[in-house]
Amino acid sequence: MPRSRVTIRDVAAHSGVSHQTVSRVINKTERVNPETRAKVEAVIAELGYTPNAVARSMARGRTCMVGCISPNLTDFTFASIIEGAESESRRQKYFLVSSSAADEDTFSELIEEMVGSRRVEGLMVINPYADGRHTLIPKDFPTIYVGAHPRQEEVSSISLDDIKAAQIATQHLIDIGHRRIAMVTGPPVEDCTQDRCIGYQNALESAGITYNPDLVIQGDWSATSGHTAMMTLANSINIPTAIFAQNDRMAVGALRATRQLGLSVPEDMAVIGVDDMPLASYFDPPLTTMHQDILDIGQKAARMLIQAVENPNSPIQHQLVQAKLITRDSTVCP
Repeated sequence: MPRSRVTIRDVAAHSGVSHQTVSRVINKTERVNPETRAKVEAVIAELGYTPNAVARSMARGRTCMVGCISPNLTDFTFASIIEGAESESRRQKYFLVSSSAADEDTFSELIEEMVGSRRVEGLMVINPYADGRHTLIPKDFPTIYVGAHPRQEEVSSISLDDIKAAQIATQHLIDIGHRRIAMVTGPPVEDCTQDRCIGYQNALESAGITYNPDLVIQGDWSATSGHTAMMTLANSINIPTAIFAQNDRMAVGALRATRQLGLSVPEDMAVIGVDDMPLASYFDPPLTTMHQDILDIGQKAARMLIQAVENPNSPIQHQLVQAKLITRDSTVCP
């Protein structure tokens, strides 16, 4: 009999018991004779029966589903976090439902659909401070913030240690002799942007280098904004000799601009990013960057969320994940 067509009633018929008894065996209830249990389990193995996870969760009055809302589903970091969370959820027999909300109105609608209707038992929110969306999440609902640390809310969170990552990146540029170090930031509303600015300033201060706001250009995480920032810096009076881009895509844009300006990397301009995208080592030149295990962050986020779902009284958790400096040719001559 094909495995996909085996049902609980098939198992019952082959075992000579009722389908209710088979259900009790599957759900490991105690009201089953040991001999009967052994016989049913043997038939389950023989027929290759696999219980329907959805049916089992519905029978228990649960969905075994958790939700994830992200500003978008195309950003490399967001997509990788979701991929990691999905694999961990599946491993723990949960389903992850992910959706995107570009603004507060869309986020509010998703909260009503996912949380208001109790379709999900827990919620993962990536970049909760992209706008005021964090105020729309119901209190006492199992929730975890990813990529941000709660400012007032009693919510568990997990994120990269952005302050330390930026400090290490900037210190690397200082260690190889640079003093005029520019920075291209992400959107200022985001926690990681703010923390990476703090790390950058901490490194400068520790080295006795005066912070110069003219060397800080706001980007939007895109390669285009990195390119524009480099062009802007090239037209300034105090041209930098190194750039710390707060993510790899902006670093790639800066690399392209330096080439168009006739500058050599790293001889005339050193460039470092954050993320260690899969293609970072294939850029020209290969990009020095701060590696973060984004898949692992997603897996840990799902693990924390499911723990909160299954143990409502579990304590609030805040995890900071450390980044690692990956040195390549964009900062050090090969």
